[in-house]
This record gives sequence, structure tokens and C-alpha cells, in this order.
Amino acid sequence: MGCRRAAKGVGDFLIETVGELVAEVILNLLACALLACLALIAYLSWSFSPRLTIAGAGLLSLFLAHGAWQTFRAPAKGRRRGLAAVTAGGFTLIAMTALFLLLYGTGCNCL
Repeated sequence: MGCRRAAKGVGDFLIETVGELVAEVILNLLACALLACLALIAYLSWSFSPRLTIAGAGLLSLFLAHGAWQTFRAPAKGRRRGLAAVTAGGFTLIAMTALFLLLYGTGCNCL
């Protein structure tokens, strides 16, 4: 009985370890693909029009600044509506993407 339990424990450990390794590889590949897509978008945008690229980056910065302000300020009475909800959601999404790239994109050896 003890031998079967030990074998089952070892098998469960191996399955969990292999599953974690596969998940880590998938997350690293996803981070590398996302980083490559962002670099390609920046390159194509700059080659199309440097002025529009800088203007777009400025508008994106304003969007993110407003979203950060809406996210971290003291909550107002009532719910967020309209532009405030969109910018707060956009800021949250981009902050989570940046955190994902910080955690998994640093292990990408494609750079």
C-alpha cells in the first residue's frame, strides 16, 4: 500500500511540474509575441509619419494620465460614467499589460 501511495505522489508531482513548465513557456512566448507586435507597431507608425506618431503618443499619454487620475483619486459620489470609466479601464488594462511584460518579457531572449 505504501509503495502505491508513493508512486501516486511522485506521479502527481511530475504532472504538476510539467504543467507549470508548459504554462511558463506559453507565457514567455506570449510576452515575446506581444513585445514584438508593439515594436512592429511603433516601427510602422514611425515609418508612416513621425509627426502623427508623436501626436498619437501624446494623446495616448493624456488618455493614460486621465485614467490614472480617475483610478487613484478619492471616489466621487455615484459611479464613474462615460469618459472617466473608459479612461480608468484603459489605464487598468495597459497597467496590467505592462506588469505582464515586466514579469515575463524580461525573460525573453529575443532582444
